Amino acid sequence: MWHPKLDPARLAVLPPVAPIDATEVPDLADRVRGMLLGVAIGDALGNRTESMLPHEREAKHGRITGYLPSRYANGAPAGTPSDDTQLTFRAVEQLLADGALDPDELAFRIANDRIFGIGTATLDFCNALRTGAPWYEATQYSGGNGALMRIAPTVLPYLRAGGTGLWTDTALSTAVTHNHPLAIAGSVAWVALLWRLLNGDLPESAEEWLDTYLEVLRLLDAGQQYETRVLSGPLLKWRGSLSALLDTEVRPALARQQPVRDAANRWYSGAYLLETVPCVLHILGQHGHDPHHAMLVAVNDTRDNDTIAALVGAAMGAAHGTHWIPADWRDQLLGRVNGDDDGKVFTLIDEAVGRFVA
Repeated sequence: MWHPKLDPARLAVLPPVAPIDATEVPDLADRVRGMLLGVAIGDALGNRTESMLPHEREAKHGRITGYLPSRYANGAPAGTPSDDTQLTFRAVEQLLADGALDPDELAFRIANDRIFGIGTATLDFCNALRTGAPWYEATQYSGGNGALMRIAPTVLPYLRAGGTGLWTDTALSTAVTHNHPLAIAGSVAWVALLWRLLNGDLPESAEEWLDTYLEVLRLLDAGQQYETRVLSGPLLKWRGSLSALLDTEVRPALARQQPVRDAANRWYSGAYLLETVPCVLHILGQHGHDPHHAMLVAVNDTRDNDTIAALVGAAMGAAHGTHWIPADWRDQLLGRVNGDDDGKVFTLIDEAVGRFVA
């Protein structure tokens, strides 16, 4: 039975992905490492100041360029995880254990341990699952970004195999916690962008970043209607699809090279996908050629900065590998997944590369 709240006929029009040929993309292992490590680094750079408005963050901390001091590291600057890292690497653990997506197992792993900074929809899902409900009854009808943040590992079993299963698995993985057409369409389009980047095909212009995402999204969200959450300005009570918002707002913002902070004030930069996705694509379009700067913009100039930076980090790692990552970002990342398991992130990345790439 098909549980995701997106017509499978929409997914059926997407062509199968071809296996990624390691002879044509010889640095594929490094790109996969960069994609997964980018999630953890972006999350850790942002999560200490999550939900602060950019001007409030700047007044308190100045321009953030590295990890802030952490009480979980005896006051030293250190990268510690929140839900973005935890849920991404619990998804990696599930794929390593089972070799392919198993929604029941993924649901169990998501809910089986404490989650730091858990979002409302994921919390409600976990509470419902713990009552004994199956995942497809515990799932939430939510357009938040809590599934998009953890979706990158879905590509792993398809790197050598290819096929159309990547699209259905992405829809299923999203639907485990966020069974909403907006969440599913947004995740599938994001995975399509990551797949292109892992193939070594870097967009050459700001618009090409946007168009790569929209090429898939338009097929999936035609006819969908959502309303913005802004409290004032020209987007007050705006209604339409995510693809329409990206076309009418992000495209002109990229054309006029509008600063990310200014654009985010217009459409907001919170955990709702009509805010998160425009911010991420705006950052990538402007700064995708400079991954270090892209990460700093994501961390400093948005509100839900840990998730936005985690998504930007995944894209920058898939596009550029790991060479751009500053030594202190790597060395001071504790690599925790569940609180006290230092180094677990690095171990899981090594295992994932060995299982699905090497």
